[in-house]
Order: sequence, then structure tokens, then C-alpha cells
Amino acid sequence: MNTLLDAVRTGRCDLVTSLITPLTDHERRAHLPELTALRAEARAWDWRRRWDAEPTLRALHLAGAGCHTGPAAAASWIAARDLRDARPRDTAPLAALLAGRAPDWRADVAHRLAARTATVADDYPLIRALLDGTQAPAPTTDGFVHAWALATTTATTATDTTPTGRHRPRPRPRPLRVALREDPYTPHLVPHLFETAEPAPSLTWYDTPHTPGRWPAELAHLAAQGTVERRTLIDGSINRLLRGGRTAHLAFYTDLLDLLDLTTDERAEHTADWIALAADAPSPTAGRAQQTLTALFEAGRLPADRLAEMSQAVLFRPEKKLVRAQLVLLGKALRRRAEDRSTLLPATAAAFGHPDTVLQEKALKLVATHLRPGDDALRTDLAFEAEHLGPALRRTAADLLGAIADPTDPTGPAGYEETLPAAPARRPLTTAGRSLAETVELVAALARTNAATAEETETALDLLVRHAHQDRTALAAALLPALADRHWARQDAGHADPDHLSGPELLAAAVLGRLDPADLAPQRPINGRGFGQHCIHDALQRVTTARAREAALRVLTDPLPFLLATPTWDCGTLEPQDLITRLTAYTRQGRVPAPADFAQALLRVRRDPHAAAQAEALATDEGRRLAAWLTADGAPAPHTRHVTDRGPRTWWGGQQDMPRRIVLELAEHLVIQKEFPAVFHPLGRPRTGTPHCWHWRGQELAHLAVLPQDRETQAVWLLPDLTGCAIGEDRGAGEVLSRLAELGGPAGPALHLAVATALGARHTEDRLAAVDALLVLAATGELDTALLGRDLAELLRLGTVKPNRLADAARTAAATGAYATTWAVLAGALAAVLTDGPARGAGELLAVAADCVEHCGAGGPLPEGLAPAAARKGTSQLATQARRLRIALDTAAAAG
Repeated sequence: MNTLLDAVRTGRCDLVTSLITPLTDHERRAHLPELTALRAEARAWDWRRRWDAEPTLRALHLAGAGCHTGPAAAASWIAARDLRDARPRDTAPLAALLAGRAPDWRADVAHRLAARTATVADDYPLIRALLDGTQAPAPTTDGFVHAWALATTTATTATDTTPTGRHRPRPRPRPLRVALREDPYTPHLVPHLFETAEPAPSLTWYDTPHTPGRWPAELAHLAAQGTVERRTLIDGSINRLLRGGRTAHLAFYTDLLDLLDLTTDERAEHTADWIALAADAPSPTAGRAQQTLTALFEAGRLPADRLAEMSQAVLFRPEKKLVRAQLVLLGKALRRRAEDRSTLLPATAAAFGHPDTVLQEKALKLVATHLRPGDDALRTDLAFEAEHLGPALRRTAADLLGAIADPTDPTGPAGYEETLPAAPARRPLTTAGRSLAETVELVAALARTNAATAEETETALDLLVRHAHQDRTALAAALLPALADRHWARQDAGHADPDHLSGPELLAAAVLGRLDPADLAPQRPINGRGFGQHCIHDALQRVTTARAREAALRVLTDPLPFLLATPTWDCGTLEPQDLITRLTAYTRQGRVPAPADFAQALLRVRRDPHAAAQAEALATDEGRRLAAWLTADGAPAPHTRHVTDRGPRTWWGGQQDMPRRIVLELAEHLVIQKEFPAVFHPLGRPRTGTPHCWHWRGQELAHLAVLPQDRETQAVWLLPDLTGCAIGEDRGAGEVLSRLAELGGPAGPALHLAVATALGARHTEDRLAAVDALLVLAATGELDTALLGRDLAELLRLGTVKPNRLADAARTAAATGAYATTWAVLAGALAAVLTDGPARGAGELLAVAADCVEHCGAGGPLPEGLAPAAARKGTSQLATQARRLRIALDTAAAAG
């Protein structure tokens, strides 16, 4: 009878401790084989058994740690994740059991545990207990430093004293100042708070940094007491800021520097660091650095060459506030010492390339104020930099500086040439002739990813069908080892559930005989549900799933030679001639097309009436259906358009007013409803513009290949997601839009409205994708700038699109060289921000419009509301940019 093993199995931790304590090292090691065997047995327990046997696992964890005599093996056993669970673990019994070990042994184990990132936070109390009395230094790993900071922040006293003098356990919070003072590791670990890869989260748990009991205030107190060197905190904070990171994390270090209240000498010692921060740090940190350098300038501790270095860096930043503040500082410096202009004016010229023309104009005025008649060499240098000014300001600069690049040649309006991207290139999708090895490699790769593209999926499906038709036995023999790690591919796994397999996996499982044909019947519900009402994304996924099931069933019952709907091009489009050739081969071989496969082929085929005669000549039902489809009106299903009223919408956090927005509603598509399989019917049903729907995310790009020749219908489906990106916090729909613009079919009002909505998306990546879509339509000659401008005007009036976001998107589009296209769009939208009271951000939008007109020299009538805005007095951005736009339009009209 093994008394120790029995104590472990019964979960008697107290008995385990008493049994192990008197044992010698040799006797302890003798118990390890049995403990290791029990650990292997426990790994096979399911979660219910592990939950019930938690006392056994705790005792096993304790016994194994006590019986290992080597530090490395003991640390490995203690840190093992299979001996832990989510419930808190009392480390006191283990610390008591290991307390009798030699100090060096305990220190070695403690440092090994501290080096384990995954478990160091849970093991922190044990590590401290092991180090107690060893005189060993504290570990300095990132995990241990973070755990120390957290434990110090949440420190509690062990007991509280009652009025009668008796003690009872009642933990209570201990002030951070007391915890830091009483911890012997404080002087050693505080410097390492500035060296971890990421700051300890507990450092930022404060509302106001100067509040006592918060880390910034207490670290400043430690420096004042001399417990930690002041220089350590200053250098550590500045070095951490230079490393960069998230703004919320960097705020702790800037707050600490503010509390330390650096002297002028301490600030001057780090001048180079402040300049680097002003140049490259996130905006809040850069602003603090700029303020520090300004204070050095006021104290006479910032030489002109250092100010010039700082200015050249800051003036390239996009933040207007920082650039304005820097120009003000340069103006002060130039007024203080006019002889520094040869150093400071070239630095000022760095603002000539700033996207904001107002800042360009401020910099040019500063140069004009301080330039002297005899500064010929300086004038030459500035003239070179003036080439980066906008067209209108270049003319002003030419009068001031003399010869610069001719503002009318070649970049000026007279020599302007629109730059648009090349039309998207199509890549052919070829499957015929690809080897068995290529097929197996592709299928194995797709089985291990959730991000397969439509091109990859379609290629894999067709290759599997082709090779299964040629030699299913050989294909199965090649697939089996490649998919050995897939649970459904094991020979003893039984029949797989088709609801949990992707398209390529379904066909592979069919090839391997792991599917029951009854589970693949067309009438069987997908994912436990039929083909009733559900969101469009779910409906599209059901179409692709149903086609894959159909192909898998044919592999088991009547193998097809190939699939009809495999696209010709990577975008999902199927050429009519390819479909006719495949149908001809089916007829020759006596094959009956699979219904879902043929229906998908119709939705993908490019409508070409000239190919209808060949389709009719097939003299089959499918040939006649194809001929009718090719000669039918290719216009998308009609839709209606209306504006919703403002009203409340219930979210998880309560009710929230939704802005008014445009909603499109699709009419019924009768052909799909009457002639296509049932799984396709939801695609032809009327759809309302519901703001949101719930579905599995991540497959939207792949779904575009279901209807690659109907951009309008897909744009109607996508519009609610894009609207959510504009009026809420949603993101990601823009990527779908940029791909949608590259597909076939008419680019009508729904697609233009979708682009207009996405141009006002909240997140930058969605706006960039909308710009891509706009430029693709322009490159292919399908962009209706007047229609897009009217849509933007309506969206601006509704509040769906905000002027500042539209300005950012338009600036990006213009910067690619599409100034004329961008102006043509904005010309129809500006009235919405100028009439009925100028909208917030209208000046920024006018600045982009003026920039476009100055570059391309486009003329045309003044937008409604521009003349009153230009006549406004003052120097507001709205008035300034309205006057600038009017002057540019008048100049273009005179030149024309």
C-alpha cells in the first residue's frame, strides 16, 4: 500500500505534507514514477471529472513539487498548466512544504517560475515565499515586475486588531505608499518598471496623477525621499516615451514627469530627446515635448540651430495645432534675434509642404515678414522650397522670392493631366491539368484556415470533383495522410456532421467516405434551419454550402466530371463561352447538371446576347435556360429609396437615437423565385434596409462571388453595413465595397450611394477603401460624378456623412492625382454644407475643393451658398477657404 499515493488520490494535502517532509531526497524521487503516472491519467479526464477531482489535482500538484529534488524539474512541475484550473489556488501549503529546502535551491526555483510568462502572475505569492530569507535578488522579468506592481497596488494587511486586543483574519487595503515603503524590493524593482516591453497595467489605474496613493504621486514621493534616484525616474520615463506605444500607456510617463517638475537644467539635458518626441511621438506626447522645448526657448536655453531642427520635424506633422504652435514659436524667435533668420527661415519653409493651405500661407507670411532685401542666397533656398506650395500660393511666392518653378507648367492648370489608376486586371482561374499533389496541398491548407478566398475555394472544389471522377481511390489515398490531424478524417471517427465542415472539407470527407448521403440531401436543413427568412449574409452562405453539399453527394452517388459554375476569372465571373463548352461536354457524356451548380453558374455568367444562339443550339433544358438568361434584360432588380425618421434604437447599453439615413429596398426577383432551387429563393425576395443583422463575420468577401455580375443588388445588401460604419462604431465594410466596385454589372445608383456613404465612414481604413472604389469606377469610366455629388449632398444634410470625414477622404483621392474627378464630385456636394447655415467642418471641405480647382483649373458655376460664404468678414477657415475657392473658380473661368 502506497500511503502517499492514497493521500494524493483522496485529496489530503495536509497528509501529503506530513508524509513528504521527513523523507530524504532519494525517498522522494522514488515516488515520482507513480505520481507521473497519475498525472498522465488525469490528462485523459474530461472536464466533469477534473472538476470533481480538484482536491486530487491539488494534492498531486503539491506532492510532485515536494518530491522533485532538482530545481528545474520542480519548477516545471509547479508551473504545469494541466495541474491547474481556473479556480484560485492556495499556495501556502506548497510554500510551507518547500520552506525546508536550501536557500539557493528555493531561489533557483523562484527565478525559474518568474521566467514563465504564462504562469508568473498566478505564482507570484509562491515566488515571494520562496525568496523569503534567501538574500537572493528579486527577478526582473516583465511578468514578475508586472505582478509585483499589481500586488503592491492591491496590497492588504493580514490582520486587524479588535478593541479587545484579540486578532482575527480580516484583510483590509493597505495604502500604496505604505506597501512601497515596507517592501524591500522597491528600490530594486522600480527602475525596471520603465524597462518592460509593455507598462504594467496597474500603473495607469488612476484618474488624477497627483492624487496620493496613485503610482505617479507615490513614485515622485519616493524620489523626494531618496528611496529611488530622481534621475532614474526622469531617464526611465523619457526613454520609455522614446520607445513609443499606445497613447494611454505613454500618458503615465508624461504625468510622472509633470509631477517631478523638472528643472530647466534637467529639461535642457534632454533637449535632443524632446526634439525626437516632438517629431515622432503620438500627438499628446508630442504636444508635451513641444511645450517643454518652448519653455527652454523662453529661458534662453534653446539655440537657433536646435529650434530649426525641432521646427523641421514638427512642421511635417499632420496635426494643425502643433504646426500652428510651432509657427508662433518661430515668429517669436525671429522677432527676438533677426540675425537668426538664415537658420530659422529655411526651417519655416518646411511648412510649405503641409496639406493645409492655411498653414502654408501662415508660413509664407512669416517668411515675407522677416526676409531682408539683401538675403539673396536665402531667397534662392526658399524659392526651391516654395515649389511645394499650392498653385495659388506659388504665384504669391514668385513675387516675393523671384524665380521658382513656373506655377503654370507643368503642374499648374494649363498643363494639368488627370492621373487615375489602371483598371483592375483580371486573373484567369484555371483548374484543368493541375496535378493530384497540387490538389491535396491546396485542400490541406484550406482545411486549416478560416480565411479562404472565393478563388481558393472554387479552385479546390473543382479540383476535388475532377480527381474524384478520374480516380477516387487514388485521391482518397493521397488525402488521408494530409488530413490526418482533422478529427473527421480519422477512420474510426464515423460519419462527419456536414454542418461543421467548409466546402472543400465536405468534398474531401465525401472522397474519404466520411459522410452519410442522407445528410447531404437537398431538402435537409442547413445548420438545423430551413430556407426561410434570415439575413442576406446567412442566405449567401447557405447558397455556397448547398452547392458544396450537392457536389459532395454526387461524389458519393454519381460523380461529376467537373463543376459548371467554376469562375473563369478570379473575381467570380463566368464567361458564357466557357459555360456553353462545359454544358456541351456534359451532354456528350450523358451527365445531368447538378441543380445548385447550374443555378450558381447562371448567376455568375456574363450576360452576352451574342452567345445565346450557341446556348440554344445545345437543345437541352439547360441550354434554353441559359439562352433566355443571356438575352433577358440585364438590369438589376429595381429598388426603392426613402429616408427613415429619427428614432430610438435599442442597444445592449440602452436606447440611443439613430440619425436619419437613406434606406434602399429591393423588389422581388421573380426568375430566381420561380426557376431556381429553393436555397436560392432568399436572394430573390424583397429586402428592407435593416440597419444591422446578425451573422458569422468574415465571409463577406467570399460571398461577392455568388453574384459577381450584379453590383447593384449587392450594393443594396451592403448599404446597411456601410451606414453603420458612418453613423456608429462599425468597421470593415469598406473592404467589401472596394472589391465590389471591381465586379461586373451596371454601376448604378445603389453602388454610387454605397460609395458616398463609405466616404464618410468613421474609421480611416473604411474611408480609404471607399476612395479605392471611387477611383476604380473613375478608371473604368463608370463613375457618375454628378450622381455621387448629389448623394453626398443628401447624406451631408441628413448627418450620415460628416464634412470633416468627407474632407479627409476627398483629400486622399485628390492626392493620387485625381484632382478633376474629386472636384467634379465635391461641386455637387458643397451646397449642403453652405446653405441652411454653414455646417461644422465646412471650411475643411472647402479647402480640399479649392486645392482641387487650383491644381486642375476646372471651371463651372459657383456652388450654391459659396458667394455669401466668401463675402463673410473675418479670418475663419470657412470664410478664408470660401474666398480661396471663389478666386480659383473665377481664375479658371477667365482662363477658359
